[in-house]
Amino acid sequence: MKKFLLIIVALIALLLLVAAFLPKDFMSERSVVINRPSHEIYEYVKYVQNQDHYGVWNLSDPEMKRTTEGVDGTVGFKYSWDGKKVGKGSMTITELVEGKSIVSLLDFGFGEPAKSHMILDPIDANSTKVTWGLSGRSPWPLNLMSLFFDVGKDFEEGLQNLKGILEK
Repeated sequence: MKKFLLIIVALIALLLLVAAFLPKDFMSERSVVINRPSHEIYEYVKYVQNQDHYGVWNLSDPEMKRTTEGVDGTVGFKYSWDGKKVGKGSMTITELVEGKSIVSLLDFGFGEPAKSHMILDPIDANSTKVTWGLSGRSPWPLNLMSLFFDVGKDFEEGLQNLKGILEK
């Protein structure tokens, strides 16, 4: 029993040591080309509640409770959630650049809030590169989660869902 406890303590100490050397800043983003003009895409994605139709986290927990404050699609709109699978948090629109970008603050209830962005880059009159990303800072030892959790795959899936909706 004593050896087992020593092994557990040693593993925890090793993980904490590894976390001390990992970066505390994080950034993840993915892109997709959607065959729609940028202004049409913007008119859909600026509404946070539309993520209920394409966002992986929203779709993964249909029983989560959702509340809103303010007017969706405007700076200051706050969308909060509380679910068994996705946990508790909120997203507040902090910046809108007409036809070009949406920036939001994501608060998961621990650590510093993260910044989410969706950037629209027109390729031509009927196609747009859409980039969805997240950046922020994870304090030690929460930065250890970067070894096990990357939202990039979720952005890829969400962007494919968005593409499917908008190209119908």
